Amino acid sequence: MRALAGIAAALLLAGGALAAPAKVDDPVKGIVASPQWKAARDSLKAGHDRFVADIITITEIPAPPFGEEKRGAAVRAMFDQIGLVDVRVDSVGNVIGLRKGTGAESGLVVIAAHLDTVFPAGTDVRVKRQGTILSAPGVGDDSRGVAALIAIARALDAGKIRTKRDILFIANVGEEGQGDLRGVRHFFGNDPLAKRVSAFFSIDGTDASRIVTGGVGSKRYHAIFRGPGGHSYGAFGLVNPMVAMAKSVAALYEITPPTDPKTTYSASVTGGGTSVNSIPNAVFMEFDMRSVSAAELAALDGKFRAIVEKAVADENAARSTRAGTISVELKVIGERPAGHTPDDSPLVRNTQAAIRAVGLSPELEASSTDSNIPMSLGIPAVTIGSGGKGARAHALDEHIDVAEPLSSQGLIAGLTSLVAAAGLAR
Repeated sequence: MRALAGIAAALLLAGGALAAPAKVDDPVKGIVASPQWKAARDSLKAGHDRFVADIITITEIPAPPFGEEKRGAAVRAMFDQIGLVDVRVDSVGNVIGLRKGTGAESGLVVIAAHLDTVFPAGTDVRVKRQGTILSAPGVGDDSRGVAALIAIARALDAGKIRTKRDILFIANVGEEGQGDLRGVRHFFGNDPLAKRVSAFFSIDGTDASRIVTGGVGSKRYHAIFRGPGGHSYGAFGLVNPMVAMAKSVAALYEITPPTDPKTTYSASVTGGGTSVNSIPNAVFMEFDMRSVSAAELAALDGKFRAIVEKAVADENAARSTRAGTISVELKVIGERPAGHTPDDSPLVRNTQAAIRAVGLSPELEASSTDSNIPMSLGIPAVTIGSGGKGARAHALDEHIDVAEPLSSQGLIAGLTSLVAAAGLAR
C-alpha cells in the first residue's frame, strides 16, 4: 500500500494525469487537479536552475544583524521584476510587495522569509558549490527561503493562478537573535495592511515536511552585577559581584522546569572583571528562558528575578559593604511571545494536505520563528520549509543540498499551501 502511494505521489510530481492522493483535503485536492496549478508546478520544476542562481545571489549579499539594507535593496529589485505591485521598503527595512487577488473573499494572506543572518559584518559569504551542495553562512537560513518567495511568485504568474484573496510577500528584517523578530513585529504593530491579515506563512529552514504550529516564547536578559571592587589581597572581605552572579546561576540551575509544556533556561554569555588580582567592580551574564507556554514562561521569569534579587541580598549580607554594596541591572535583550495555531485549523489542515500531495509526511513542531508574532495575536500562522536538505545552520560551514526532486518538493508544497489559504479563483 505504501509503495502504491509513493508511486502516485511521484507521478503527480512528474506531471502525470494521476489524481491527488485520497488523503488530500478537498480544497487542496481541487487545487492540484486544476490546470493552473499544474502549469505553476511545472514552472517551478523547469525554473529550478534559476531558483538556485537566486539562492546564490541572495546569499552572497551580506545581511548581518541590523545590517540587511544591501540584501533588501536587491530583493526589492527582484520583487519589481516579478510583477508584484506597491513594492516598498518600510521604515525598519522590510521589503513588501503585493499580488492582487480577485477580491472575491476578504482578508490578506502573508508569506514571508527573513533577510538577516546571524553572522557579523565581514563574514565571508561566498558560496562554494560541489555538485548539488551549496555551502556558505546563511545559505539555508534563510537565503533559500527568500529565494523561495521569488520562485513561488513567478510560478503563480506562470500558471496564471488567480486567488480570491490578496497575497502579501514580505522579505523581513530582524528574525535572528537580538533582532527579536523586529521586522514582523513592526509590520503587525504599524502597517495598515496588518489589520487585514487572515493567514501568515513564514518560510524558514529547508525541511518541507515540517510545519511549525507552536511558537516558543522567550525572555532574555543581560544582567550586570556591580560592586565597589578592590585589590584581591588588600581589600579581601569586601562584597564581590562575581559571587552574586555565580549564586544566581547555581540557583537557576536548581529549578526543574516542566517537560510538558517544554520549558528551558540557559546561562549563556559572561564577562567582566579588571584583572586576576582585583575584586571585579562589574561582571555580566546573559540568560535565555524559553517555553511553548506563555504562563510557564512568565512563571520561570518570576522565579529567575527572585533568584537574582536574593543572590544580591545574600552577598551584601555575607561580606563587608564598607566600600559599597552589590547591585544588579537586568536589561531585557529579547522577548518573543509564545503562541499556537490549533492543529485542527483550516490553515494547518490544508498545509498538511499540501505536503502530502508532494509525497511527504507532515510533522507538527514547535519553534521560535517569525510566526510567533501573528500566533500571539490570534492570527493563524505556520512556518514551513523551502525544500531540499540542509545542515549546520548558524555555523560557518552551513550547507544545503539542492538535488531534485526533493528541492522542488518544498516549493510546490509552499505554493499549494499558499493557494489553499488565499483561495483558488476559477
